[in-house]
Amino acid sequence: MRTKAILLLLLAALAASAGFLLLQNRGTASPVARITRDGVLLEEIDLNQVEKPYSLTLEDGSGSNTVLVEPGRVRISEADCPDQVCVNQGWISDGAVPIVCLPHRLIVEIVGAGGELDGGAG
Repeated sequence: MRTKAILLLLLAALAASAGFLLLQNRGTASPVARITRDGVLLEEIDLNQVEKPYSLTLEDGSGSNTVLVEPGRVRISEADCPDQVCVNQGWISDGAVPIVCLPHRLIVEIVGAGGELDGGAG
């Protein structure tokens, strides 16, 4: 009887801890778009600070990408790469999936927003 009570208390504590961890506020980090080429940071844009849409063109010897920035989201709107996968991906607004242009070795990712996965997430 005593063992069952202890086990029940442990299970209740475990459930309460899991609930607390799942429901806790993970902070209100502002989403930041990081644009890198070959691991070198080219631009870092706080998407909450963007008031009106703008674009920037990133060029190097491998080609050109035009990045369109709007409040809370970002996309590659034009690229001179042959497959256009980066253009066709569309808008991103969280850290779930980055935009990658392999021919130009360019990555656009969102950090500090919901949707980011940690090392323990499957």
